[in-house]
Amino acid sequence: MDKFSLEGRTALVTGGAGLLGRQFTRALGEAGAKVVVADIDFDAAHDHAHLLREGQIPAIAARVNVTDPESVSALIAHTLSEFEHLDVLVNSAALDPKFDPQHLGEQSANAFEDYALEMWKKSLEVNLTGVFLACQAAGRVMAKQGSGVIINISSVYGLAGPDQAIYPRVDGRQQYKPVDYPVTKAGILGLTRYLAAYYAGKQIRVNALTPGGIYNQHDDEFTTRYSAKAVLGRMAREDEMNGALLFLASDASSYMTGANLVVDGGYTAW
Repeated sequence: MDKFSLEGRTALVTGGAGLLGRQFTRALGEAGAKVVVADIDFDAAHDHAHLLREGQIPAIAARVNVTDPESVSALIAHTLSEFEHLDVLVNSAALDPKFDPQHLGEQSANAFEDYALEMWKKSLEVNLTGVFLACQAAGRVMAKQGSGVIINISSVYGLAGPDQAIYPRVDGRQQYKPVDYPVTKAGILGLTRYLAAYYAGKQIRVNALTPGGIYNQHDDEFTTRYSAKAVLGRMAREDEMNGALLFLASDASSYMTGANLVVDGGYTAW
């Protein structure tokens, strides 16, 4: 079990105040890592880092705009100034259209034929370019150290096209998972393989983690339809990606790079 320990290591999570980011930072901290909670919403990052410290996890908060090279560089510099090194980068920041009750009805205008170019560009900038910039900045540090782990968060929709029939209808209008999310998440897998090969022989491992749908107060209609497509017959709980993340971040996966670990309840098995 020592192989799962992250004692003495520093882990940086972008999107660290998000649904998965909060889980990831806690799991990494409980495994012994010092944690940087990086998010564009600094207040949320600050509050979450405070909770981690209350749980005896060394943690700091940082604001980052992953689309801005200067902001990303400043984040890496801040991490090094606080914790001296950077051992694990988790790229969890992303734009993901929500279908929970709070956002129900917002996606009815997402039909491909009319999809706004600006929305496409924004998703590319955050979901793909943001990961590129974070990997680039962290890679410089890890190359100098001679070690490091990068974990890029993809999605089941990076492997399979969304079944639009599972999305609920509001006032008779069909809702759509928009085109940019699956495309950018598929791009994450290509970037992961590229970087793994690029860092060959440099003790920097780069892998992807691909979650299935995670329950977040979705309405019953969507939850039932999505669950029917998963072999396990349900959506994931928030904490069910933590084991896979810890495996990828630690020496337990020391012979693994350029891979994609799929945790989707069997969604892509049939």
